[in-house]
Amino acid sequence: MSDQLERFIFSKHDIRGQVVTLTDAYRGVLENNQLPEPVQRLLGEFLAAACLLSTTLKFEGLLALQARGEGDVPLIMAECTHHSDLRGIAHLAEGAQIEDGASLQQLVGGRGVLAITVEPENGERYQGIVPLERETLAECLEDYFTQSEQLATRFWIESSLSTVGGIMLQVLPGNNAATEAENADAWETAQHLAETVTADELHDLPHDQLLHRLFHQLNPEALGTANIRFKCSCSRERSARALIAMGPEEVYQLLEEQEGEIRADCQFCNTQYRFDREQIEMLFNAPPHTLH
Repeated sequence: MSDQLERFIFSKHDIRGQVVTLTDAYRGVLENNQLPEPVQRLLGEFLAAACLLSTTLKFEGLLALQARGEGDVPLIMAECTHHSDLRGIAHLAEGAQIEDGASLQQLVGGRGVLAITVEPENGERYQGIVPLERETLAECLEDYFTQSEQLATRFWIESSLSTVGGIMLQVLPGNNAATEAENADAWETAQHLAETVTADELHDLPHDQLLHRLFHQLNPEALGTANIRFKCSCSRERSARALIAMGPEEVYQLLEEQEGEIRADCQFCNTQYRFDREQIEMLFNAPPHTLH
């Protein structure tokens, strides 16, 4: 059950869902983020939500969930790939004062926005953005789907300092497994049943037991399990491509400023990639560069 996501459907109705539980993957992310407890818990919610959302991907690529604002936590972000590789990060403002029980809106601060970015390995990048106007991530995500996707979608997410669990329910458009009235009744029932879930159930129950306990009257049918792992997508090659994209003038200027060695740090996993002058010259396939 730990670090797993289970997809399911109510086969007699046009409703699908996912349930996720994270332990080792969650702790792997936290080990690289020295954060106050309320921010750790919030980052856990973002990680669970990114996993739940990534199941909607119909291609190879990644989904990123990000909140930005002007508060004590100006950036919080989680990414999940189609391989179920997960990573996340949160930034604290200088001198941040984090209060216990602070809401998402309070932590991210003024002018907060929530963005969902989909990046296919082949194809166009897509991003949807909504203002952060609700107190919880679950509510903000529901607003996103109402405004951007026009799909009835609900989330329930609970995080502790060691485990995070979540459920997502979504109406499937156009399947016609039942009449409109039957689907509407089933959707209301599913939401009421999910509202009864506890943090202990989300954290500790095997997914098959949890789905039976919550939704047995709607006949949930499992569609498959994904194993989630903490894995950073950084690499020396990606860092090199980023330097090439900067252009030789800027890179050689940076090389001088950093006294002959450029250090590229990954903020997600703290890996550092170093490039000396010879390696920079190889990137640009050019003779030694002299600043004027």
